Amino acid sequence: MIDYDGSQLGVMDIFSARKHAFDKDLDLVEVAPEAKPPVCKILDYGKYCYQQAKKHTSKHKTITVKEVKVRPQTNEHDLMFKIKNAIKFLEHGHKVKVTMFFRGREIVHKSLGKKVIDRFVEDLSGIATIEQSAKMEGNRMIIVLAPK
Repeated sequence: MIDYDGSQLGVMDIFSARKHAFDKDLDLVEVAPEAKPPVCKILDYGKYCYQQAKKHTSKHKTITVKEVKVRPQTNEHDLMFKIKNAIKFLEHGHKVKVTMFFRGREIVHKSLGKKVIDRFVEDLSGIATIEQSAKMEGNRMIIVLAPK
């Protein structure tokens, strides 16, 4: 038998254990039924259930999507800087959305934007997989990469 504060009360019969829990206005919960003798603990059962549910939901990892914006005319240094940021995001477990903006007449030369997107995919192929392939949405080309 384990008390509310964690101290051991020793082996006792079920009636005295129930009375002990009732006196403290708490519940008697069997925590190890397969042990010899079975182990019971005095605790607030509602609070215990709440903590177990909270512990179960906190295991789910939230995945956020980080966005990297580029243009077809982005120079080499800036592109490498954005690729390094994307690598950092992927290593932290985030998804990366690469958005290629076309302004004005750049939309006519989609192949230049596709080359930049392909460069991203090539440089990140070791740590990322393509979740959504490149597609046009208005004046943007978007691709989503997920960590492996």
